[in-house]
Amino acid sequence: MSMFLRATGTTGAIATTLVLDPERRFQLREVRLHLDAAGGGAGDVNFTATVDSAAGATYDFLMITQDMTLVTDYLYQPTVPLVFNLGDEIDFAYANAGNATYGLEVIYDILA
Repeated sequence: MSMFLRATGTTGAIATTLVLDPERRFQLREVRLHLDAAGGGAGDVNFTATVDSAAGATYDFLMITQDMTLVTDYLYQPTVPLVFNLGDEIDFAYANAGNATYGLEVIYDILA
């Protein structure tokens, strides 16, 4: 069964983390980001998703980098299953210097 993490705001940065009970593994299905106006504004224009591995910083990696300067709708669907181990987290960030209203939706499955 799919689960959802949702975050919204009208101004300011996106700083959202997908973190589950440390006893749960999960599989990422989809990331959706909507802005009511294309990026722009001074400052960082990239939407990012960074994996914070429970195994330590050596295993952390940048999973998504998307320039939002001319984009209002972004969809990321992995082409291969992305399975995350116990205690792994995904950090989503976007400076949102243009203060766009945003809606972030992350869809994932909890694994046994």
